[in-house]
Amino acid sequence: MAYLNPRVLDLGLNVLDTEATALYICSAEPTSYAQATTTYALGSKSGISIGAPTDRTPSGRKVAVAAIESGAAGAVTVTGTATHYAIVDVPNTRLLAVGPITTPMAVTDGNPFTTPEITIGIPGPA
Repeated sequence: MAYLNPRVLDLGLNVLDTEATALYICSAEPTSYAQATTTYALGSKSGISIGAPTDRTPSGRKVAVAAIESGAAGAVTVTGTATHYAIVDVPNTRLLAVGPITTPMAVTDGNPFTTPEITIGIPGPA
């Protein structure tokens, strides 16, 4: 049976906690930092909060990106439909994580946006 110590998985997820500086909402799935922050960017929120790694079901580890709520909403800069999120490291111009937005949302330039909690995980070995 294959095995990876949780520390091995946690160190990969810790990059999100220690290096992520912003979350972007995007009109398509970005595959680069430039696409996430410019080409497909509809808005962003800096100062995001990502928790410590915890157990993932059925195996592996995960982190939770805290919900972006109305009291500290992100700013929409382009009108469109957000279909993906991108978590980036702005100082090092790195794309760290991308995922689909469960329910795409129409956003309007100048308005705020919110998101539910986002979970990012690494499955355990098969």
